[in-house]
Amino acid sequence: MRALLPTRADWTPALRRPGPDLLAGVIVALVALPLALGFGISSGLGAAAGLATAIIAGVVAAVFGGSRFQVSGPTGAMTVVLLPIVAEHGGPGVLAVGLLAGVVLIVLAAAGVGRAVRYMPAPVIEGFTAGIAVVIALQQFPSALGVGEAEGEKMWQLASDAVGRYLDHPDPAPPITALLVAAAVLIGGRYLPKLPFALLAVAVATAVAGLAGIDLTRIGALPAGLPAPSLGFLDPGQLASLIAPALAVAALAALESLLSATAADSMSVGTRHNPDRELFGQGLANIAAPLVGGVPATGAIARTAVSVRSGARTRLAAVTHAVVLAALLYLAAPLVAQIPLAALAGVLLATTVRMVETASLAAIARASRGDAAIMVITFAATVAFDLVTAVAIGVGIAVLLALRSVAREARLDQVPLDEGDHLTEEHDLLRDHIIAYRIEGPLFFAAAHRFLLELADVSDVKVVILRMSGITALDTTGALVLKDSIRKLEHHNITVLMSGLRADHLRRLTAIGALPAAGEKAIFGNTVDAIAHARGDLPEPVGGIR
Repeated sequence: MRALLPTRADWTPALRRPGPDLLAGVIVALVALPLALGFGISSGLGAAAGLATAIIAGVVAAVFGGSRFQVSGPTGAMTVVLLPIVAEHGGPGVLAVGLLAGVVLIVLAAAGVGRAVRYMPAPVIEGFTAGIAVVIALQQFPSALGVGEAEGEKMWQLASDAVGRYLDHPDPAPPITALLVAAAVLIGGRYLPKLPFALLAVAVATAVAGLAGIDLTRIGALPAGLPAPSLGFLDPGQLASLIAPALAVAALAALESLLSATAADSMSVGTRHNPDRELFGQGLANIAAPLVGGVPATGAIARTAVSVRSGARTRLAAVTHAVVLAALLYLAAPLVAQIPLAALAGVLLATTVRMVETASLAAIARASRGDAAIMVITFAATVAFDLVTAVAIGVGIAVLLALRSVAREARLDQVPLDEGDHLTEEHDLLRDHIIAYRIEGPLFFAAAHRFLLELADVSDVKVVILRMSGITALDTTGALVLKDSIRKLEHHNITVLMSGLRADHLRRLTAIGALPAAGEKAIFGNTVDAIAHARGDLPEPVGGIR
């Protein structure tokens, strides 16, 4: 646990030269304000909950996390997971889920699970990232169209219902506002990426709507400070029903935070985050945020990237971002309450466009049909179901394809004794009714049965020599299949000898009873000795019949 705690070295560079981090923190806060408000509303707990999460989780994760650059807060992917929890358990259920997820993250950190993210297949990452972008975009349809209420269990159903309601009573102001804000954010961010165009576009839209008297649904009154949590009505039975959602939230928080920290490392030189400490920091952040009425938080890739590109060098930038947001909440709450929901929807729509890396998608699609299939299936599952299910499906398919690829490496080749005249050597062996086979690659459950079919097809020989030195891996299934193959050969009066068997493989075959009938007398150190034994001292075949 000592390795998961902050050290003085975390803050020494910031204290020596705080200027770049303070400036980066202010810039990130201006970018994060509309996102925190929008994601808080999208989660179902309101704008104040989004701000509370960005402030409290931002500070805690910055201090205790494992990345120098990570900026944490509410994210679009998390809102997608939270909506069903809000619908079933209400706001207190979301807060309880955040607390439980925080505990799970701390347990994962103590267990050293953080390092596992490096094994996440790239097609799965790109597939669910694109899927999240589509889900977030669909989630903005009610606000972007000015529809107060829309129904649907899935985001595509919600968006479809919002479009239907809008067509019944069309109003051009909300969609025009959302599209103009999105266009301003995308175009401005492309040419002047360091300026907070999201905040500027929202401010202009708010001012124009107020001066022109345009009727737009607005955020509404915010509390003069952090909101109060409400966990009172949850009883032990309800908490038990929240364990599964909490595990899903913890899985998403771990995955998104570690991916964000990895991306931050790639944007800087000579930095590397501590994945287990990052999980520890996110766990504490998710325990702290619900205590002030916040929603579960993760590391935010977009805000972290803005921080790095704005000159951040240490975690002081993330702490500064949280302090600036707190000042805005306490000092500018009446102004924030006037922001149109359609303007925030435009910011989030622009965010979804930026989330999708078309170059990466195209590269993976060209790499192989298997990778393209994994990416497409993960994308479709994210949109149709949820993120955790999509990742499980994507990783499962990736594992199956990887096993198939590895299984194809296992080969059973008829080989000569040496590297000389191969054809003459083979003919000499066959004339003596001897065949030598080299087994190459892994002999495990995914390749074993194909091996059985090939080896059991041997006929018209008296001795089969298995050259075992090329086996890279041998599991219990492979040993059992080898045992079956040997017994079938011996049943046909064929003697089986082995050469080059590794000590660990010999122990496994002995334990499973998979050695030839002669036992260790049929085991030779090299193939030359095995062939000499077969030619000079050919044992009686099993059953005593030649």
